[in-house]
Amino acid sequence: MALFRRKKKQSDDSIINGVKLVTAVEPKNVVSEQFRTVRTNIDFSSVDKQIKTLLFTSSGMSEGKSTVSANTAVTWAQQGKKILFIDADLRRPSVQSSFDLVNGRGLSSVLSNNLDFHEVTQQTAIDNLEVITSGPIPPNPAELLNSNRMKRLLDSVEAEYDLVLLDVPPLLSVTDTQVLAARVDGVVLVVRQGVAQKTAITRAVELLQMVHANLLGYVLNDMVPRDGYGYGYGYGYGYGYGHE
Repeated sequence: MALFRRKKKQSDDSIINGVKLVTAVEPKNVVSEQFRTVRTNIDFSSVDKQIKTLLFTSSGMSEGKSTVSANTAVTWAQQGKKILFIDADLRRPSVQSSFDLVNGRGLSSVLSNNLDFHEVTQQTAIDNLEVITSGPIPPNPAELLNSNRMKRLLDSVEAEYDLVLLDVPPLLSVTDTQVLAARVDGVVLVVRQGVAQKTAITRAVELLQMVHANLLGYVLNDMVPRDGYGYGYGYGYGYGYGHE
C-alpha cells in the first residue's frame, strides 16, 4: 500500500467546500500523483481476486480518511472506471460537502425505507463518479448497516459499478465499521502522523482481524520526510510506527 506523504507547506490548497480534492482541481499536482500510487497499489493487491467493494477507515478521528478516500475515488473515475462512492458514516457524514451535493436522502433512506438505490444516487462534477450520501442521521446506524438490506444493496451496486468505495467511521469509535469490514472485499487503514497512536492502530488492526476483514494495507497521511524533501511510498501494514 502506498504511503501518502506530503510537505506541510505543499501548495495543495485547492479546496471544494472545505475539503481538499486536489485530484479533481490539480490532477498534475505531485500530491495527486501519490493518490494515483495508492490506487495502483490497491489494483495490484487484487491480482488473485477482483476487488469490487473497498472500505476506507482509520483508528480515530481527524486522520484524513474522508479526504483520502474521496481523492482516491476521483483517480479511479479519471481512469475511466465507473465508480460509486458511498458515505456510510451515518453519524458524522461529510461526503456531501466534499462533492457539493444535497443530503436530503441517501444511504439511511435506502436502508430505513427500502428505497431503490437509484433514487438517491447523485452524479458528481467528476465524470464516471457517482455518490450516495449518508442521508438523514438515523437513531440506529449499526443496526441499519448490519441489516439484510445493506447486504442486498452491496450486492446490487457491485453488479452495476466497476468499484464501490465506502467512507465509514473510525474503528475505535463505534461498531459500524467492523460490521461493514466483514462484508467488503478490502479495507484500507488511513493513519495520520502525529495524530494516530501506536496502541490505537494496533487495536484497530486487531478489530479488523476479529471479523476476518481483508486488510490491504495503510495510507500514511501528513508525513514529513526527515530530509524535508519530496514524496515517497512504501509497502506493508506498518502499524508499529509513530512517535506517540
